[in-house]
Amino acid sequence: MSSTPTAFDEEAGEVRRFWRGLGLPGLIDVHTHFMPERVLHKVWDYFDTSGPLVGGLKWPITYRRQEEERAALLGEFGVRAFTAMLYPHKPGMARWLNGWASDFARRTPGCLHTATLYPEPDVEAYVREAVEAGARVFKAHVQVGAYDPADGQLQRAWGLLAEAGVPVVIHCGSGPAPGKHTGPEPIARVLARHPGLRLIVAHMGMPEYAEFLDLAERYDQVRLDTTMAFTDFTEGFMPFPRRDLPRLADLGDRILLGSDFPNIPYPYLHQLHALERLEPGRDWLRAVCHDNAARLFEL
Repeated sequence: MSSTPTAFDEEAGEVRRFWRGLGLPGLIDVHTHFMPERVLHKVWDYFDTSGPLVGGLKWPITYRRQEEERAALLGEFGVRAFTAMLYPHKPGMARWLNGWASDFARRTPGCLHTATLYPEPDVEAYVREAVEAGARVFKAHVQVGAYDPADGQLQRAWGLLAEAGVPVVIHCGSGPAPGKHTGPEPIARVLARHPGLRLIVAHMGMPEYAEFLDLAERYDQVRLDTTMAFTDFTEGFMPFPRRDLPRLADLGDRILLGSDFPNIPYPYLHQLHALERLEPGRDWLRAVCHDNAARLFEL
């Protein structure tokens, strides 16, 4: 990081004031993206084109920095633990991505060892390898991968992850644009077969917020992350229904802070302020921003 003060330095100070004001030791963010640089740059290129998977929305990348700078900035924000959400869009990628992610976790303080998967013949084998190598969390992206999470090739892998108690952050909602297998029904079929699977539904399941809250109420190992939810950006096209706000309090022990850093079109601080303006109470904010994830990952 440069020794010259920047807007990021000012923001870091504001983020630290936020969590210190809650009496927390820092933040835990379960939805941050780190992946091989050439893969990440292709992701950024896609956002730059406002492609169909981002709903044709204008989506500037706020933290378009080098990998080392991005990791250091999370440290400046006071993020105690974060993930390297990476995902394949075709067969043959996942094992390679898992190798990269294992190395990234070893050399990056604060990173929870992340892995991924895809429906293909060797998925059970490389998921087992990743778990045995110490993976703490998996990422699944139903929209980008364009696969059915209930695909038969994934069933033994889901069972393995359920037995091992390894959480899976899964983008299975139909936002910002629907995919062939997004929505609550496909993942409900997975949960019916593997009710103990520790699923973290990304983006609060937007825009099917109510339906994914239903799944969390039905299955006590289902959680939701706040990634991009409640922000001005998302409220402009997929608003969270006001009638369901009381349900957030009832599920307050199973909602986790997620941000989508660095791939967000606004400052990191805005996600925190978006949660704060829900006026959920200090205890809820403490749980969501730190304590729920600390308990889940035994930090």
